[in-house]
Amino acid sequence: MTSRALTLLRFALMTMALTLAGLSATAQSFETKARAAFVYDQSTGTVLLAKNADDPLPPASMSKLMTLFMAFEAIRDGRLHVTDELLVSQHAMDYQGSSMFLRSGERVKVEDLLRGIIVLSGNDASAVIAEALSPDGSEAGFARLMTDRARQLGMNNSSFANSNGWPAVGHLMSMRDLGILADHIISDFPTYYPLFSEQEFHFDGRVPSNSQNRNPILALGMGADGLKTGHTSEAGYGLVGSAKQGDRRVIFVISGLDSAEARAEESERILNWAFRQFAEKQLLKAGTRLGEANVWMGEAETVGLTVVEDVRLLVPTFGGADLAAEVIYKSPIEAPVRAGQELGELIISRPELPDVRIPLVAESDVAEGGFAVRLKTAAIVLLRKISPSAAETLSATDG
Repeated sequence: MTSRALTLLRFALMTMALTLAGLSATAQSFETKARAAFVYDQSTGTVLLAKNADDPLPPASMSKLMTLFMAFEAIRDGRLHVTDELLVSQHAMDYQGSSMFLRSGERVKVEDLLRGIIVLSGNDASAVIAEALSPDGSEAGFARLMTDRARQLGMNNSSFANSNGWPAVGHLMSMRDLGILADHIISDFPTYYPLFSEQEFHFDGRVPSNSQNRNPILALGMGADGLKTGHTSEAGYGLVGSAKQGDRRVIFVISGLDSAEARAEESERILNWAFRQFAEKQLLKAGTRLGEANVWMGEAETVGLTVVEDVRLLVPTFGGADLAAEVIYKSPIEAPVRAGQELGELIISRPELPDVRIPLVAESDVAEGGFAVRLKTAAIVLLRKISPSAAETLSATDG
């Protein structure tokens, strides 16, 4: 990097510091009572907290989100329709635990089964969906599909033995994987995501006392609109939750709490912390020049390095600013150069938060140099082998 580029970069960082005046060097530390947790700011792609987040753990009913995701994909692809009526098998009816109280031999609409899974956490409803989408008509066959699809989504610490989270050997998910899954559901299926905010569902007048959504954050008035609770004796109490306030959305996953009350309390603590201890700020505008890169054999000797889009980052909300940034590019860059061509990256470091890497592109075209440029370049290369000081003198001249 040239000294001129360093000067421009220091100026840019001073601008950042002024923009961030009043922001803290470190976020207020947060200690969660959950055995494992993952907190993610979806709007900026920032991981705020990861505690044992990659450990494969029993997910209980939170794994129903994978069944729902695959059902939504099937509906989107036309392999399943919300008006389809699916047959309830004896296997599905025999499930214990949370239930829609389905009866073997009856047919139930897909839209009712979806609500039965989301609101009532029906183990039986999950099995009905699974058998309908399984290549061999079995829940086990669908579980294998779940595992394969999870790998495709980057959920590498998940494996499934059934569709609903009923305790089984090898049925495991990490908190990060559940966060990835929640992110996909929210982003990929905005039509169906509102189902997760429904607080009650009365199916066919059956067992009126079993009509309430167990998600404790939906009624808090904090912008919460999903997603799924889970509980077994082995897994403890868990929740995949999400809330939106203004332009920010936070997704969090917790597991291993010892009671429903502890789960509700910890969920509220996490949302308060995530929304109140961090704020999204604009650091740079699109097109801001952050430096110059040397160009080899070009009509111009340098090209400006800029950002394509506005740079917005999540930063702590209190205290004094403490950001560091670095421009990296491979120099020299060979002509021709196209405007918008990616040439390097800006790396911004924030205490207690992951580094952010932002592509830097060429500000303008730089055409390949003519005969005089090539002659001068060849002379510089030759002189560097003979007399480095003379080569630098020639390199600094115009012509």
